[in-house]
Amino acid sequence: MATYQPPIRDQRFVIEELIGLDRLDGLAGVEPVTPELLGAVLEEAGRLAGEVWAPLNRAGDRQGCRLEDGRVRLPEGFADAYRAFVDGGWNGIGADPQRGGQGLPEVAATATQEMWHGANMALALAPMLSAGATELLAQHGDEPLRARYLERLVSGEWAGTMDLSEPQAGSDLGAVRMQAVPDEAGGCYRLYGEKIYITWGEHEAAENIVHLVLARTPDAPAGHKGLSLFLVPKYLAAADGSLGARNDLRCTGLEEKLGIHASPTCTLRYGDGEGAVGYLVGERHRGLYHMFTMMNESRHKVGVQGVGVAERAYQLARDFARQRVQGRRPGGGEDVPIIAHPDVRRMLMAMRAPTEAMRALALLTAAEMDTARHGADAEARERAQRRVDLLTPLVKAVATEQAVEAASLGIQVHGGVGYTEEAEAAQLLRDVRIAPIYEGTNGILGQDFTLRKVLKDGGETLAALLAEADETVAGLRGAAALSGLGDALAEAVAALRASTERLLVGGDDPLAALTAATPYLMQAGLVLGGWQMGRAALIAHEAVQAGRGDTDFYAAKLHTARFYMRHTLPRAHGYTPAVQGGSDELEAVTDTQW
Repeated sequence: MATYQPPIRDQRFVIEELIGLDRLDGLAGVEPVTPELLGAVLEEAGRLAGEVWAPLNRAGDRQGCRLEDGRVRLPEGFADAYRAFVDGGWNGIGADPQRGGQGLPEVAATATQEMWHGANMALALAPMLSAGATELLAQHGDEPLRARYLERLVSGEWAGTMDLSEPQAGSDLGAVRMQAVPDEAGGCYRLYGEKIYITWGEHEAAENIVHLVLARTPDAPAGHKGLSLFLVPKYLAAADGSLGARNDLRCTGLEEKLGIHASPTCTLRYGDGEGAVGYLVGERHRGLYHMFTMMNESRHKVGVQGVGVAERAYQLARDFARQRVQGRRPGGGEDVPIIAHPDVRRMLMAMRAPTEAMRALALLTAAEMDTARHGADAEARERAQRRVDLLTPLVKAVATEQAVEAASLGIQVHGGVGYTEEAEAAQLLRDVRIAPIYEGTNGILGQDFTLRKVLKDGGETLAALLAEADETVAGLRGAAALSGLGDALAEAVAALRASTERLLVGGDDPLAALTAATPYLMQAGLVLGGWQMGRAALIAHEAVQAGRGDTDFYAAKLHTARFYMRHTLPRAHGYTPAVQGGSDELEAVTDTQW
């Protein structure tokens, strides 16, 4: 059986050399991080991911979850693996120490989260949602709610969920009908209705489940502005955190899904009796605004999830290619492992290069989160938050699209066996296919990136990033061995600038930006990924020239960067016609022509 090897060496390269640990100095409330501490944290997380979580991945897929008398039965070993995660303190690695967390920077937490998703995506969804719930409650909950629930969410003793969708309300949350009726005598609200597609909505791995639910009060206006946010616990909790009666909510069904079979995706019924007790979080009728705190946190982590699964798919394909002997190289007399064949090598590198690029962007975004939350300078915090806002939809969408492609290529490397369930390759594709869909479809994120992030600020935040990419171009052109990489990156940056200018100028086609949104997002992701690969090449080139450190690692980084610039980055130019054009060719299609 193939084993999962957490990509600790590459993560440390990104954090220590591309980002730099010095940028984490002086962050208020964040524990200082040395290379020794970072290495110890990642090694220990990698041990749990590789030795405990990863071996459950295939078995969990085969067993799936079962619903028995309203109780969800997880696959064998999953509850114990989750509790080992909680006992190790991993759930609160980046949380406030005053709430029981370890206070490490988000960039370190993000690196561990990639490992959980690479090891076992279905299981990793549970703490991923709890992390978002923790951040939401910390920012928007009142002190009594935080005192009762936050510390146990931080520890992982209690799990969190995000309850948005309803049968008639998927991406359009303005159509939510869940009712929240004030109960003045109880000092709470009573919730009635149904939610669907609730990830880890019912299980017994954690002692309690804290549901964060969008609902409408009786006086709510229609649409998005009428939504309020409520905390609804599975078990009612006293002020000291002790658990009481079961709340009036229950799981009535589990979805039969293409993948992530070991993750219980639930239909939840609220208020079949006296109503499910819920507590208002934040301001009434500001629920969607508050929920975006959790959604944006989760969107970044879904992008990290894409990186993790892509890495797992690459490792699985690489290891198979090393072992599978078939065919001869030109001029050779004996059959060779298929990793010796040029097209197999191309496919493996086509999996590895984009994964490394998106890992760098995901960790860079996490570092910007650290500055936005804990920076000493208000201007620096504001600048960092603008970058987080810009990069979050990009990381989510581009990393998940590339993960689907990597998992598909992984099947191709395996050949016929990859298309069977004998190999794990098919499971990875089935599992990760949901990632471009949930936490906002990638089409919605394309619109968010284009309209609300780039066009809304006149392209200023993106322009600042591209100015840094220009510096990378100059550095690459200044090294004779890397000048070709600099030329390729310069051309791609110019193409993205031209696309941005086209969208900023607009025109008389009101649907042009919506039509171009997803191609533009993908173009931006490829170019910014190229920027990170260019930076990696500069560092690796200097290390190789100086004979510093693990020169084999740095030489491999150079090979990967060259492949990215030659094979991956040129795709960015292919999106230019879609961005520069308009909506006419799509709008011209009549209803009868589809």
